[in-house]
Amino acid sequence: MTRHEERGDTGGRVGRRARALKTAGLALAGALVLGTGAAGWAYWHLDHNIRGVDINSALGDDRPARAVITPAAPAPAAASPLPTGSLNILVLGSDSREGAADKELGGGDSSGARSDTAMVVHVDAGRTKATVVSIPRDTLVTRPSCPLASGGATAVSYGAMFNSAYAVGGPVCAVKTVESLTGVRMDHYLEVDFSGFARLVDALGGVDVTTGQDIDDDKSRLHLKAGAHHLDGKQALALARTRHGIGDGSDLGRIGLQQTLVKALLERMSGAGLLTDPARLYQVADAVTAGLTTDTGLDSLGELMSLGRSLAGLTADRVRTVTMPVVTAPSDPNRVIPEEPAAGALWASLR
Repeated sequence: MTRHEERGDTGGRVGRRARALKTAGLALAGALVLGTGAAGWAYWHLDHNIRGVDINSALGDDRPARAVITPAAPAPAAASPLPTGSLNILVLGSDSREGAADKELGGGDSSGARSDTAMVVHVDAGRTKATVVSIPRDTLVTRPSCPLASGGATAVSYGAMFNSAYAVGGPVCAVKTVESLTGVRMDHYLEVDFSGFARLVDALGGVDVTTGQDIDDDKSRLHLKAGAHHLDGKQALALARTRHGIGDGSDLGRIGLQQTLVKALLERMSGAGLLTDPARLYQVADAVTAGLTTDTGLDSLGELMSLGRSLAGLTADRVRTVTMPVVTAPSDPNRVIPEEPAAGALWASLR
C-alpha cells in the first residue's frame, strides 16, 4: 500500500468519524431541545392546573393582624432567600358534587360543594414544626357577612353550621368565617377536591394506615377490618370521609381518621424518593395541582415550590395534630360549639 493510499484511507476514517460525531451532536442537540420543550410544557401544564382566588382583595383590611415576620434565612447570592416566619394556612377538602370524577369517588348526586374537611395548619417560626388544628364541620358558629364575586354580600347568620360558609360564599367566606371564629389571620388558603386527593395518594403509591376498629360504612363505601392497611387513592378518600361506621357516627371520629391520613401522607412523601425520580415527581406534582385552589399568593408553581422549599425541614414526627375543643351545643345534640376558654387559648397560641 502506498503512502498516498494510506493517507486516503486514514482521511476516510477521519471523515466518517467526523460525520458520526456531527450526527451524534445533532441528535444530542435535538434531545436537549425536545427535553427543554418538554420541561417547559410540564411547567406550563402544572402552573395552569392551579386555580387562584384573590381572597386578600375580597376581604380588604377588616381582618386579624398578620403575625410578625422574622428575617429570612441566609441564602447563596444567586438564590432568593427562603422565608422563615410563622405561617397559618387554611386547608379545606371540598366535597364537590358536580364533577364526574368526584361523583365517581362518592361525591353524590346533588349540586354544589361543601368544605368536608377543615384544618388550620400553623407552621412555627423557623418552619421545622407545625400544629394542625381540625375544625369539626358540625360546629355552630356566627357566620359573618361575606362579599360575593357576583356583587353584594351574604347576610350575617347566627348558629350556622361551620361548613355552610363555603357553600354560600366559597373560599372567601370560608376564610372570613375561620378568621372570625379564631381571631387568627390566615396567610394562605389551600383547597383540594375529592379527585385531586385520590390522585395524589395513587401517585405516591398508596398510604399505610392502622385502624383501631372495624369500619363498615356503606355511605363512604369503606369496609376494613381493624389493623394495618395499605390504601389506594379511592380507599384513602373513603377513610377521610367515613363517619357512620366508627364511634358515635359524629364528625369527631372522622377527624381522628383524617389526622391519621395527614401523618401517613407526610411520611409517604418524605420516603418516596421523589427528588431522584423525576417521572414520579411529575406525577405527584400533577396530582397535587390538578385539584388545587389557592389564594393568589400561592397560585403559581414557583410560589408553591418556594413554600415547599421553606418547609424542607418539616417532617411528620414534628407535626402535632389536635382538634378544636368543643362541647355539645345546647340547642342541638347533633351539633357542637367551641369549648371555652380552651378553644380561645388554643387559637391564641397560634397568633
